[in-house]
Amino acid sequence: MYYVNREQLTVRLSVIPDVTAALRMLGENWDGSLLQGLAQERALHLAIETVTDIGSCLIDGFIMRDASSYEDIVEIIGGEQVFPAEIQEPLLELVRLRKPLVQDYYDWNRADLHPLTTKLPATLTAFKSAVEAYLVQELGS
Repeated sequence: MYYVNREQLTVRLSVIPDVTAALRMLGENWDGSLLQGLAQERALHLAIETVTDIGSCLIDGFIMRDASSYEDIVEIIGGEQVFPAEIQEPLLELVRLRKPLVQDYYDWNRADLHPLTTKLPATLTAFKSAVEAYLVQELGS
């Protein structure tokens, strides 16, 4: 029997629409200002943390193999077909940004619009829908 903390998953999934809205706004109105650069960093960081937190909850709850890295979290839940294969590479590209954003932040180019900023809203929306469908499939409504 699995213990999947649906409440914890639901709370984390509920962050995705705000993150995608912020990324869309940044992509549509980019001016390279410091404020927008910092907002982009935070939105990308929140996207990373949300995806990896959700992935960790799924891995723990469904007793999948242990993850050894942030990329591994995405690969494990992708291998378990939690989400469609076509969004795995953009999710991996996203989690690879964690080190530059969190540890090497002093080198981050805040003046440039990161290419993922415009791609992620669709990816994150698909991820959210896929996780919700997976939970219903595995646990029922």
